[in-house]
Amino acid sequence: MFFGVRDWKQFIGGINTAIKSLKSGAGLFTGDNLITFGKSLSFMTDERFMAAFKAHATTDIEKGIIWRIATVAWGAANGMRLEGDFVECACYKGITARIVCDYVDFGSQSDRRYFLYDLFEHDSAMPHHHMPEHSQTLYQEVRQRFADLPNVTVTQGRVPESLSKVSPEKIAFLHLDLNNADAEIGALELLFDRMVPGAIMVLDDYGWLAYRAQKHAEDDWLGRRGYKVLELPTGQGLVIK
Repeated sequence: MFFGVRDWKQFIGGINTAIKSLKSGAGLFTGDNLITFGKSLSFMTDERFMAAFKAHATTDIEKGIIWRIATVAWGAANGMRLEGDFVECACYKGITARIVCDYVDFGSQSDRRYFLYDLFEHDSAMPHHHMPEHSQTLYQEVRQRFADLPNVTVTQGRVPESLSKVSPEKIAFLHLDLNNADAEIGALELLFDRMVPGAIMVLDDYGWLAYRAQKHAEDDWLGRRGYKVLELPTGQGLVIK
């Protein structure tokens, strides 16, 4: 699964040629605009993570972004040792959040909540781009996905406005995937100061050229507060509070 490919036959042929030239195919990963080899790929031997991933990732894109999902799961697992709740802005179908919940056994956390936000639908007046499963029924479908987890709260509405309706006072993990610079800065304005020391923030779009406006806005906003974002090969950005 790769984005931005013009000629699939030529592209895949080139990848296969490159793979055949390797001394060993060990540690090989291809997907999500990544081609890497000789790596440990530790998330693929994490039995608990892989069980959660295989249970909920069903489409080619969901399977292809496994390294991104593993990064989010790592950040959430770090948050389990801290005080505070989890937040994901732009949860779409809720697949990543559901994998995280299974991975960290979030249902057993009676004193901790997971807040999910999204518009869940799209029209030309909305600032985000259309996703294949945006619809008038997606909100209810996502609520149903978490029906067995009463400590997961799904809120429909535009970020940052919807954050004023319901959001936690202390945050142990924050995941932003809004595909929109203004919305992400608005979320940071409301949520960043609520992150507890040691909390991880993952910016899904940070390193992707198509969303470079977000990188520039976030570099400026966080830089003025003394933080520098770590750009990951997955295209994500990482900040430790």
